[in-house]
Amino acid sequence: MPSNTTAPPAKKKGRRARLILLVLVLALVAGVGYGGYWGVSTVRASFPQTTGEIRLDRLSGEVEVKRDANGVPQIYADNETDLFRAQGYVQAQDRFYEMDVRRHVTAGRLSEMFGDGQVETDAFLRTLGWRRVAQQEYDKVLSAETKKYLQAYAEGVNAYLKDRDPADVSVEYAALAFSNDYTIEPWTPVDSVAWLKAMAWDLRGNMQDEIDRSLMTSRLSAAQIKQLYPEYPYALHQPIVGQGAVDESTGKFDPKAKATEGDGATTGDTPGNGPGGSSQGMNSQLGALSEVLDGIPALLGPNGNGIGSNSWVVSGRYTTSGKPLLANDPHLAPQLPSLWYQMGLHCRSVSATCRYDVAGYTFSGMPGVIIGHNDKIAWGLTNLGADVTDLYLEKIGPDGYLVDGRTKPFIVRDEIIKVAGGEDRTITIRSTDRGPLVSDRSSELEKVGQQAPVGNAAPDRGTGYGVSLQWTALQPGKSMDAIFALDRAKDFKQFRAAAKNFEVPSQNLVYADTEGHIGYQSPGKIPQRTKGDGTLPAPGWDSSYRWKGYIPFEQLPYEYDPERGYVVTANQAVIDAKGYPDLLTKDWGYGSRSQRINDLIESKIKDGGKISPDDMRTMQTDNRSEIATLLNPLLLKIDISDPYVREAQKLLEGWDYTQEPDSAAAAYFNAVWRNVLKLSFGNKLPKELRAEGDCINVRPADATGPVDEQNKLVRECGQRDPDSAQPDGGDRWYEVVRPLLKQEKSEWWVTPGNRTDQATETRDQLLARAMKDARWELTAKLGKDVSTWSWGRLHQLTLKNQTLGTAGPGVVQQLLNRGPWNLGGGEAAVDATGWNAAGGYEVIWVPSMRMVVNVGDWDKSRWINLTGASGHAFNSHYTDQTDAWARGDLYDWAYGRAAVDASTKDTLKLKP
Repeated sequence: MPSNTTAPPAKKKGRRARLILLVLVLALVAGVGYGGYWGVSTVRASFPQTTGEIRLDRLSGEVEVKRDANGVPQIYADNETDLFRAQGYVQAQDRFYEMDVRRHVTAGRLSEMFGDGQVETDAFLRTLGWRRVAQQEYDKVLSAETKKYLQAYAEGVNAYLKDRDPADVSVEYAALAFSNDYTIEPWTPVDSVAWLKAMAWDLRGNMQDEIDRSLMTSRLSAAQIKQLYPEYPYALHQPIVGQGAVDESTGKFDPKAKATEGDGATTGDTPGNGPGGSSQGMNSQLGALSEVLDGIPALLGPNGNGIGSNSWVVSGRYTTSGKPLLANDPHLAPQLPSLWYQMGLHCRSVSATCRYDVAGYTFSGMPGVIIGHNDKIAWGLTNLGADVTDLYLEKIGPDGYLVDGRTKPFIVRDEIIKVAGGEDRTITIRSTDRGPLVSDRSSELEKVGQQAPVGNAAPDRGTGYGVSLQWTALQPGKSMDAIFALDRAKDFKQFRAAAKNFEVPSQNLVYADTEGHIGYQSPGKIPQRTKGDGTLPAPGWDSSYRWKGYIPFEQLPYEYDPERGYVVTANQAVIDAKGYPDLLTKDWGYGSRSQRINDLIESKIKDGGKISPDDMRTMQTDNRSEIATLLNPLLLKIDISDPYVREAQKLLEGWDYTQEPDSAAAAYFNAVWRNVLKLSFGNKLPKELRAEGDCINVRPADATGPVDEQNKLVRECGQRDPDSAQPDGGDRWYEVVRPLLKQEKSEWWVTPGNRTDQATETRDQLLARAMKDARWELTAKLGKDVSTWSWGRLHQLTLKNQTLGTAGPGVVQQLLNRGPWNLGGGEAAVDATGWNAAGGYEVIWVPSMRMVVNVGDWDKSRWINLTGASGHAFNSHYTDQTDAWARGDLYDWAYGRAAVDASTKDTLKLKP
């Protein structure tokens, strides 16, 4: 999914919106290019003051803000409320526009900023009710201490906003002023809490897979669908927890126990997906829901197989320092500014009344540190991928929805959406006792619900289904409490106690401490189902499909000082289902990245070897392609007669499967892989699954003469099946293709012919055709001369300002956006610069930051951010870390007071 989180669709902009952008363009061009007063004054007015003194309301003592050469702040205070009050002030200095947009997203209020183009998005987010749940958390669930910190943070933000005109806060507000009378509201504690709901949305698990499996029934058999969703390859890719079982005497999970045989998972009995039950009405409805979901902002990153994050920790017995080393790099959408904000929060004197001495990565708009270390422990996060969402098909009547033969009334509320430059809209939100009726948010779904038959699945349903959503994040929780507890934890016991409250989103937590211990914990509120396995939509009218509770925290997998001496989490299976009584999910990432990291660690420690911090950094930038190790040997055996295709094939000879930016072989291989997927699966999958990829129909720039067999372009657009979708190419598809590559004949190798290509019936015929198509595709994109090809020219990253930089005119985008950067890495590689094979080779998710923590010798730790500390265009810290990030470099990470003082470039004093 695209990373543009807030931009109104271009087609929905009116004349007035175009005028705004025109004025902004002229102002910025005049100001930045020629020194005009409006541009220079407006752009610079929002830059933060980083030296001198500022008086701040409600401070009880002086606070120091020390910034290094990259503008990264370290804050020093004498008490906790002053510390978080200053954090709010400093983050608002650098990132308030980003914070403001985020809170409008989470509250379903984007229309107030950007007009009627955002009404549908707002309506869906209001239906989910993120802001309402956040308010319930603040009012009823969070501890008094957490609320005190949230209030102090809000006071700091508001102290920054006090007496400032919007244009003095960020240049984007100057643009908004041309279209509406938008005013900045004070920050509230609930604004901070609500961001956790957005974080949970993009890390929600298998909802899309649940829909896709249902949609596949329109064209594929149950056996074919099973092929396309293979079991996790435990024999090839080890899970996080190597052993583990539940102790029968205690009923608790013991990570050191040997697993016993047995499978706790159950198979879902879902309407419309069994023999004789596939319903076109249901599929149309779920297809429409899929389109609605795709239209919701991808706040953190795309959702799908192969997407995720890396973290691992190595025991001191295998490191050059003799202490643990911990690495983390979350894979999220590339954003400008980066999702992360680097920061240190330090009590000048750590005591019972001022307990924080922590540094790491934060979210703008939230107090505390999300990932990092304090003086005793370090931790990292990756997405666990637990199945915490279930879709329910609902039998709807005029008076409510059916459960066990009885009609229950909907829970109904009306909400008003205010629209900049337009009339208010009132929407009605209906919910079942499980969750909101998400199908109400699509006119297409309404039509389907009124008239679509559902066949044998429910013969009485001549009016079709509604679709409701049950999701753990729509229940009040304590994740905000967990963040502060993590920041001050001193040992594994306190770490686990903090993790117990990290309910949503469910994350893999890795751990290390100064005593030499390492560990792992899988927290989260994960449902237990009485019936069904969450892989397909469930019948809402049957109460036996309800959730019966949640897996007890004591029963969730964890490890402490495992015998192997390291822990790797990269979205693979947490534990083998055999011997584990609860179902975490059936839709894990498939373990390509995790196993590569495991192999790299094993190769380094073999025969007594030791791992250094630089080794950890090198592992983070490993770009080897696993699918290439399987497919490339077969490609080299294909007898190619076309001299132009043979010229490209030679690039693969001797290739070591690494994906460096200057690699021609990587460029050609990835093009071949993309075309293999198109040919094998593209004309066999229902079109509702995914948007189709790009279709090239141009001649190479260096082509001459008539089009002939040697000078031909790629396949014509008209030759593609308009009723097909394209696979995204994630590591699930590696496991789909792996067994097929051993079969010379398979139904998946069969493709129709066209004017230029014969039909294929065998593996080698299809591979030859894919190699030919890839040759001409890259000829069109990169030129005829293969010696000029490179992976980086195809695989580019452009950082886009998250509002005007994604939908404004080209001149605006040139002023606010940065790039492109030619990158190495790739899909499901450890250096996961991801791309979607359905749409092209553009980088759409990235290691959003990288850190290597040298536990105990903290000042030798290193880190990097994707962009920079500042959210202000033209500020020197807007993208000042990106070049180093693209090279795979890390910066020194000062933590101790002496190291921070030595690295300080600017000091700001905040005084009462």
